[in-house]
Amino acid sequence: MSNDSLKKNVLVQGSILAAASIVVRIIGLIYRIPLTRILGDTAMGYYSYAFEIYSLCLILSSYSLPLAVSKLVSARVVREEYNNSHRVFKFSLAFGAVVGLVATLFLYFVADAYSALISSPNVAIPLRVLAPTIFLFSVMGVIRGYFQGHNNMVPTAISQVVEQILNAVVSIVAAYFMLEAFADKDNQLAYGAAGGTLGTLSGALAALICLVVIYLVHRPLIKARITGETPNVKESYSHIFKVLLATALPVIISQTIYQISGSLDSVIYNMVMTTKGVDEELRSSLWGIYSNKYRVLTNVPVAIASAMGTAVVPSLISEYVVGNLDAVKHRIATVVKFNMIIAFPCAIGFIVLAKPILMLLFGDGSSVSAGMLQLGGICVVFFALSTVTNGVLQGINRMSLPVIHSAISLVIHVPVLYILLRFTDLNADALVICNCLFPAVVCVLNWLSIKKHIDYKQETLNTFIMPAICSLIMGMAVAFIYRLLDFAGNTVACIISIGLAIIIYFFLLIKLKALTKDELLAMPKGRLLVRVFTRLKLLNK
Repeated sequence: MSNDSLKKNVLVQGSILAAASIVVRIIGLIYRIPLTRILGDTAMGYYSYAFEIYSLCLILSSYSLPLAVSKLVSARVVREEYNNSHRVFKFSLAFGAVVGLVATLFLYFVADAYSALISSPNVAIPLRVLAPTIFLFSVMGVIRGYFQGHNNMVPTAISQVVEQILNAVVSIVAAYFMLEAFADKDNQLAYGAAGGTLGTLSGALAALICLVVIYLVHRPLIKARITGETPNVKESYSHIFKVLLATALPVIISQTIYQISGSLDSVIYNMVMTTKGVDEELRSSLWGIYSNKYRVLTNVPVAIASAMGTAVVPSLISEYVVGNLDAVKHRIATVVKFNMIIAFPCAIGFIVLAKPILMLLFGDGSSVSAGMLQLGGICVVFFALSTVTNGVLQGINRMSLPVIHSAISLVIHVPVLYILLRFTDLNADALVICNCLFPAVVCVLNWLSIKKHIDYKQETLNTFIMPAICSLIMGMAVAFIYRLLDFAGNTVACIISIGLAIIIYFFLLIKLKALTKDELLAMPKGRLLVRVFTRLKLLNK
């Protein structure tokens, strides 16, 4: 295959996986809305507590398997060692099944202990329902990694979409019927939360079945390749085990640092709030608002930064390896600017329209929920920057630095959270403040490292200052528009205000020359944006 064909194939496969990821995130946001309305904040708090420890166990046991298996299989496929690549697959499948089963049993049997640790006994029920999902993900991750190692992202993409669709449907239906079935029980909300986690289990099972079917369809081709290859020395399973661990451990360490922040937050929050005499229902309700409204909403624009951060790594690596630092710096400047163009208006929008947005999506008009979203709106900017700069450091072959910076930030984050919870009346707002502190520290450390290693300095006027100014003006205009349309009801006023906010923001960016036509064309769906803005008379033909 020629270099051009290879690059085109990689681009196509990457686009397939990226498109699937976007669809999955959209479904994930949409189904949380009715789920939160059905369960309420307290039950969603139980649901989120279960997911914190589950996610940590998932990372420690199987989260790294797709990437590790993909790398090992890919290296052997390139050398046309199809038998060895399949031996990697078979061993990894057995390894994943054993590790997944151990993690599942561990999570199932420590459910009561974890619930006691966070002084929330109702978490044990949804956690036990969630536990078998780890085993399913361990096996599923190996199959996904095997296909990815053959540069085939379609099975992963299909299984992800199938998984999320079934997860959404079962979560909503099961949560509703579990609440009805256990209406006469004191722990009714715990069973409702278990209905939500049943959706995750069902989605994982459906995705695994989907992958097994796809593998069986491909099996004749796989066997034909193995039969037709030139005989090679068979790799021992002991050697495969060593390289699998060596590949997986760095991923496990880096992801554990990220995930452990949320797990520690839940433990510290519950321990301190319990000592202050706050009852379980109120604690869980506040945690539910924080994790299922504030974090879910702020993660939507951050997802764009995550996609762009991941996408920029290969191009940065290719330019950095050949020593083309000017091209590296140009790519960094472009991706950072595009992220700030998205992040600033989202942050201001959350601050200005916090209550209307929460009312529109969750039917929640409480000042507590709105206060969290307003307080943490700016967090979107910090998370976008930290995510993109993590990708930049990986792209210039400084893989360990994002891990180190996250560890430093975690060391700062934990005591600050404890102090704010213990010695102030901020309560759940302390979680929001520290949620902003974590990426802010990572941002600073990442920028210092980028400057040190490639002598890079980011342009500030059109990257930071102008998007911030345009966002502030947009925010003031939208606040006025929403109040003007208040007579039409929240839904109409909110939707129209958000639509006009986008037009006002881009009008300001273009008229103040902070965003050019060429830069618009370089953005995803750039030609469509140019056509839209041209019709709106924001751009000249």
